Amino acid sequence: MKSTPFPFNPILIVDDEDTVLTDYKFSLGENGITNLLLCRDSREVMKILSEKAISLIMLDLFMPHISGCELLEQINKEYPDIPVIIITGATEVATAVACMKEGAFDYFVKPVSIRKLLASIHHAAEIAALKKEVDTLSRELLIRDISHPEAFEEIITINEQMKAIFKYTEAVAASPKPVLITGESGVGKELIARACHLLSGRKGKFVSVNSAGLDDTFFSDTLFGHVKGAYTGAEQDRRGLVEEAADGTLFLDEIGDMPEISQVKLLRLIQEGEYLALGSNKIHRCYARIISATNSSLEEKQEKGSFRKDLYYRIRTHHIHLPPLRERMEDIPVLLDHFIESACAEVNKPKPRIPASLEQLLGAYYFPGNIRELQVMVYDAMSQYRTDKDFNVYFEKYLDKHADHLQKSIENRYQKKMILPYTGEFPTLKETEKVLIDLALQQAKGEKRMAAKLLGIARATLFRKLKKME
Repeated sequence: MKSTPFPFNPILIVDDEDTVLTDYKFSLGENGITNLLLCRDSREVMKILSEKAISLIMLDLFMPHISGCELLEQINKEYPDIPVIIITGATEVATAVACMKEGAFDYFVKPVSIRKLLASIHHAAEIAALKKEVDTLSRELLIRDISHPEAFEEIITINEQMKAIFKYTEAVAASPKPVLITGESGVGKELIARACHLLSGRKGKFVSVNSAGLDDTFFSDTLFGHVKGAYTGAEQDRRGLVEEAADGTLFLDEIGDMPEISQVKLLRLIQEGEYLALGSNKIHRCYARIISATNSSLEEKQEKGSFRKDLYYRIRTHHIHLPPLRERMEDIPVLLDHFIESACAEVNKPKPRIPASLEQLLGAYYFPGNIRELQVMVYDAMSQYRTDKDFNVYFEKYLDKHADHLQKSIENRYQKKMILPYTGEFPTLKETEKVLIDLALQQAKGEKRMAAKLLGIARATLFRKLKKME
């Protein structure tokens, strides 16, 4: 028998009989599987899963306190990625079918053939490895058509729209003309600017400056530098960031907040390739490539007269627009995993187990702060993390606190009102309630928090109604 690849995380065996646990430990150990956790008390199972990463569960059905059927339902709900093999004395076909419907990976009746059990464990390991391979392959396929994927290593995504943006960035990177990057705060505009610089082949540095809040004097001094005596306190010549970025890239963030007088100087810098240091009449040449970014609408600012049209058309020879996170929701699982691993390394804590319900919940959130907000959420959660339950509760509390953005996301995704089916016979209130709940769950793709929002009731009320319906 080929040894099964389960050395990384232990297999949890749950049975109320000591002799059975000892038999499994001996039989599996003889076949090279020694990383085992044995549990006699079914009440301890969920606690173990919240504290340890488990690769597979072998579960007895008939146990005191909490039955295997109840546990299977809980495990499948909170830890759907963990395969569960049911091992029981029950021979009824209906029991086996019910367990498989509830999400069991496999079902064995005692006494168990060790050969068949090992085959099942090996099969579960292969499926887990295949899933991991598919996740990796999907990311590789995303960047297959990109000549220099290494330039985008810091941008975590599996989104097709982002792939098109990477291709466009590669296409315009070598151009000496200005680039304008637009998008909401927290979408990664500077990361794209840095990728553009790396791809440009320029030998100079990437120099970043935030234009927001800079008055004209400070802006001019920062960008163009000054000569000795230009103003009180200017005791020696100082070169500006334009010179610092020579043969490289000058990144001007939040350009939409730049004062109008500064816009005139920037226009001359781009148009003529020239600038004057403060206090000097000597013309200097600009050898930096200009990349600008903004989270505001420059078109609206032009209409209001706060941003020059001639500058707008100068800075946007090439234009890159980055979508908000709510328009690339498939990136949430990979971003979540990336930020958790980074946070674990920084705070020296084990990686928590993430239930599928958390990804669904985050998928329903509007994310006004975009990727940066998700990163902050993860790092804050990890700093308070003791158990997996603590980690998940943090996100639930955060989303409850920002319920208005959860509601905004729901309204954004479900702008059409639900239409109650009518068959000609007037329905009772009880029948109407059931249809509405079913429709809400269908639209919310099973996410109960979102369904409750659609119905305008508390989540606890929905749970109570569902239990009553069952």
